[in-house]
Amino acid sequence: MTATEQQQQSSIADQILKMLYAPHKAFKEIMQSPKYMGPILILILFIAANIAFGYSLISKTYVEQTLPSGAQLDEWTENATKWTSSSGAYIAENFNDFMNGSYYGNRSIEFSMSNSSRITMELLNIGPINCLGSDGFKNVSVRIKLVSPLAEPELASIYMFSRSISSYFLYNLTDTLSNSTNTVWNNVTIPLANANWVNHNADWGNVTGLRLDLSWPQNSSIDVLVDGLFFRGNFKSPAETEAFSYLMNFSIVGLMQFAFEWLFLGGIIYILARTLGGKTTWRPVLISIGFVLIVLFVQTVINAIAISTLPNLYYPLELLGGVQGETAAAAAKITDITWLVSAITSYLRIVIYIWTVVLCTLATRVLNATSWAKSALISVVAFFATITLMSLLLGI
Repeated sequence: MTATEQQQQSSIADQILKMLYAPHKAFKEIMQSPKYMGPILILILFIAANIAFGYSLISKTYVEQTLPSGAQLDEWTENATKWTSSSGAYIAENFNDFMNGSYYGNRSIEFSMSNSSRITMELLNIGPINCLGSDGFKNVSVRIKLVSPLAEPELASIYMFSRSISSYFLYNLTDTLSNSTNTVWNNVTIPLANANWVNHNADWGNVTGLRLDLSWPQNSSIDVLVDGLFFRGNFKSPAETEAFSYLMNFSIVGLMQFAFEWLFLGGIIYILARTLGGKTTWRPVLISIGFVLIVLFVQTVINAIAISTLPNLYYPLELLGGVQGETAAAAAKITDITWLVSAITSYLRIVIYIWTVVLCTLATRVLNATSWAKSALISVVAFFATITLMSLLLGI
């Protein structure tokens, strides 16, 4: 690198710093020798800051993993052919009564029998499912609705099979289903691999099926609905599983945000200034506005620091599943944790808006020698036109 090139880079770095403490001087220097290298360097800094912000965000985010995954919906309770019944129950898909949510499809599985005191519901050959260790599932959830009889089950059990129906874990669900009514879906979530399960030669690292077993003291017409069966309880951060794709996305979004704001804001200011009698040319206007966007870098760095102060945020199935009431309650817990950071970022956005308008006003006045009032009017109109266009075109 020659001495001249070093001097030019040093000059550009000085101009970027002056945008923070002496923008009037910076704009005068830019007007004398406008170079695209300054905005390009700011763009690189902004993309780097956006990647840092993205990593801060995803490293604090832990999403509950489910089996089936959300992309598959609750596929085990969408298809009646996956189920059997050793008690001889009639099995069908019910399209009228089911859990309404983004993870829960559009049907439940209905099990019915006449003149019986016991009903079983078996889902086999679904494994092997690991329910041990840090990578294993910690809980199983299922929604159960006891349509009839109106009486509570005398005994309710869930079996977890391991390799065969002769090797299983047994858990007593009777208390969980007590006080049930025929109008309510019971949200049953059971911790796995603990002492509450009776082990009959089974292995939590190799779960291959399950059975629900309900019995009443006397014969009656039995009708039971089952929906939303998930193994769950294992939380993972996108930083562990999809860091590269997420960070690439943040870098692309940063590039698009900077490029569009630079072109829109610079172009509108140039057109308005020329319309109102300004004499400047396109190049110094565009380069000056590129320097103005150092505020985006400052905003993103502060946001990244604010996000890094948060504890780990856990997004459970109830938040992602889309069931009315459950989603709101889970979201409220996240809001309670993040309200201060959300407030900081909201107020910071207002400060950045004002700062951007002030710098654009100063740049317009220096470049066009227009009055303060005219420069401010141009900047305000250009800025709000820009954020409107970006909202419509990019959703930013």
